[in-house]
Amino acid sequence: MITTENIKLILDEHIDEKFKDFTSALIPGSRAILGVRVPILRKIAKEIAKGDWKTYLQEATEDTYEEVAIKGFVIGYAKAELDVLLPYIEEHIEKINDWSLCDGFCSNLKIVGKYREEFLEFLLPYGKLDDEFKQRVVAVMLMNYYLSDEYIDMSLEVLDSLKNEKYYCKMAVAWAVATAWAKQREKTYTYMQSGNNTLDDWTYNKAIQKMLESYRVSDADKDMLRRMKWK
Repeated sequence: MITTENIKLILDEHIDEKFKDFTSALIPGSRAILGVRVPILRKIAKEIAKGDWKTYLQEATEDTYEEVAIKGFVIGYAKAELDVLLPYIEEHIEKINDWSLCDGFCSNLKIVGKYREEFLEFLLPYGKLDDEFKQRVVAVMLMNYYLSDEYIDMSLEVLDSLKNEKYYCKMAVAWAVATAWAKQREKTYTYMQSGNNTLDDWTYNKAIQKMLESYRVSDADKDMLRRMKWK
């Protein structure tokens, strides 16, 4: 059984020093990194979510990147309705201080797919905060759960409004816009035309670069996108 008392021992058993060095270089500004691979963290979180996950979230320490990541995964795996999970989600967002914690948490929060409208009311205020990673949470959540026909117009509008000048917010916006092209080509094409967006030059060009790198964008579109590059 995985408990708040033995979690550090369990993590210590799975430390990979080479992976630690690799991850530490990849995630600047992170908490201390042990070097435990993400599939192992997810497996641990799934086991915790089967038991008294509320007590675990309240009592477990957060001394390392891995411990915080596990908490985020536990929230995603927990069998509970959105109203029960929202306080935990809100608390966890406050702990996100690097791109990896953000993206792993967002992609694993599958309950959003069941409660898109209700979650949107919770999510959108974060986009108005001048905080790099809270705005990244908004961008990544929109990318993962709100690029359907019903939400694409709103998503492009919100992505356009995220104006934090820091790298990890701008990169998330570019990534989300590029994904929107793959999923909603016509709407995103219109959005990318001159006068239809307020993306800064760096974000606009990075979005096109991500589209050019995507296997989900046709060769014909890539030829056109190369001509659109450099806003």
